[in-house]
Parts: sequence; C-alpha cells; structure tokens
Amino acid sequence: MQQPARVKKRVLPNLVTGQEIVLVGVIAVLWAALALSTPAFLTAGSIQPLLVSTAPIALIGVAMTIVIITGGIDVSVGGAIMVCSVLTAKALVGAEVNLPVAVLLAVAAGGVLGLVNGLLIAYGRVHAIIITFGTANLFMFLGLQIFGSGTVNGIPGTLAFFGRGPDGRTLGIPHAFLITVLITAAVWWYLRNIAGGRHFFAIGGDEQAARLAGVRVQRRILLAYVLTGLLVGLASCFVIAQGTSTLDQSVGSGKELAVIAAVVIGGTSIMGGRGSVLGTLLGALLVQSVASGVTQLGWRSQLSDLFVGIFIIVAVGADLLRARARRSR
Repeated sequence: MQQPARVKKRVLPNLVTGQEIVLVGVIAVLWAALALSTPAFLTAGSIQPLLVSTAPIALIGVAMTIVIITGGIDVSVGGAIMVCSVLTAKALVGAEVNLPVAVLLAVAAGGVLGLVNGLLIAYGRVHAIIITFGTANLFMFLGLQIFGSGTVNGIPGTLAFFGRGPDGRTLGIPHAFLITVLITAAVWWYLRNIAGGRHFFAIGGDEQAARLAGVRVQRRILLAYVLTGLLVGLASCFVIAQGTSTLDQSVGSGKELAVIAAVVIGGTSIMGGRGSVLGTLLGALLVQSVASGVTQLGWRSQLSDLFVGIFIIVAVGADLLRARARRSR
C-alpha cells in the first residue's frame, strides 16, 4: 500500500539568534557596571532620555537592516534627516501645523528622498554606496539651502508627544521608543513569516538566483529604500522633539554612522543575506548606552566612539568567522 506523500513544513529561522542573546547579556553587564559606578544611571531621569535617544537610531536602523540584507547600504540618511527636520520645523513655525500634519509632512518628505535613492539604485544598476554617497551630499546641500544662513527658532511644542517631557511618556515609557518597538516587531514578523519579507534575504544571498526564482528584485530593492526614507521622516520628528525650540544645521550629522553601527553590532551581515531587526534594536540600545555611560562618568566623549568601534570590529569578525565555518561544512 502506497504511503501518502508527506508535506514538508516550512522551516523558519530561530525566534532569537545567538547574537541577540549575546547583546542582551552585554547590555545587562554594561548597565550593571554603570549602575555600580554611577547609581543615578538606573533612575527614570537617566533611562527615559536614553530610550528617547535610542528611538530614532533604532527606527532608521530597522529599514537600514533590510537595505543591508539585500546587499546595499544607505549613507545618505544623515542628510535626509536634515531635510525632513528643517522642512517640518519651518512648517511648525510658519504654518503652525498640528501633530498629524507635521508627521505626515516629514514622512512624505522622507519617502520622496528614499524614492530617489531607490530608483537610482534599483533601475540605474549603480552600487548603493556610490549613489547614496552622492545623494548624501545633495540632501545636505538641499537642507542647508532650506535652512538659509541661520537656524530655525521658536519651534512650538507640537511634537512633544515624541519628546522627553511628561507629555511624551505613557506609564513612564517614552512614546518614541514604544512606537519604535512596535514597528520593529511588525517588520520582524513580516521578514520572518511573509514570502515578500523572505525575498529580501534571497536577494542578498544571491541576486541572480532570486531573479531566476521569480523574485521581483528591482521592486524589492526600491521598496527597501522607500521604507528607509519613510522611517527617516518619522525619526526626524523624534529628533525635533528631543531638542529645544531651536533647530540648527548640525541636525542629522553623524546619524548615518550610528545607524550602521547599530545594524552591524546587531548581527546583520554587511555582505547581505542575513540580519535581524531585533538585533538592530538591541544594537542601537547598546550604542546609546555606551554614549550615555561615558557622559555620566565624565569621560571624554571620544571614548564612546572607541568603544563602539571595538564592538563593530568584534561583530564583523564574528560574522566572518561564522561565514567561514559555514563554507567549511
């Protein structure tokens, strides 16, 4: 009697990776050490600003993770933050728009900038590092032109919902961080359970093979960069809310490096094909914890760059060792 054919179940990756477990342990040890060195670290007055500052880095990092999974990169997010922030700030001052309109404006502006990157990379067939390095300068120039020769002053508290004050928290947790966690969870679920999400991994693993398998590679790459732009727009609202009533031309400066550091430390392979948005969230929290700890301990700010650099080297080294181990099997 013929046995019925067995239907193979879809095999999913582990819910939590080894890299993420290691990051949780490193963050726990770091927080414990900082709590012993400066007891004020574990107070609400310290943790809440830490979570607020983590939110924009982690939020952009979620989209950057997808970009790097596909084998690309986006070094223009710093310039994009400047453009979205100054447009939104000027709208708040001049037109006195409300919260939903301000967020919509910032997200729409970011989406347009992401669309520019996506079209050039997906259909122009030029490597992402070249395109985004060029657009980073273009976005920076555009932002400076919108700024004019000075700063944006008198920004009202319209975006206080995302800020550090009492209006920006629920049960003591900053809204910006809560929104970031929710978006991270949604993207994590999408990448893990939906075929379209798995296509990003296929593109990064072998673009030609993915194309032969029926994956619409160009559309997926375009989507990755548009999503990056949209989240940059939302993150710019977080950035404005963190500051005072004045926005200067340094906004967005260095943010692209912090985002890429969070993604790489979170376990995403810079070569593409593997990554985790949950790891990116933890990586962003680690990066900001180091910066906050260095400040509270009264050390030179350059030391935070040193420590983050060490974490990046260790993360990349571990990724290379894992890749070599897989090839040797």
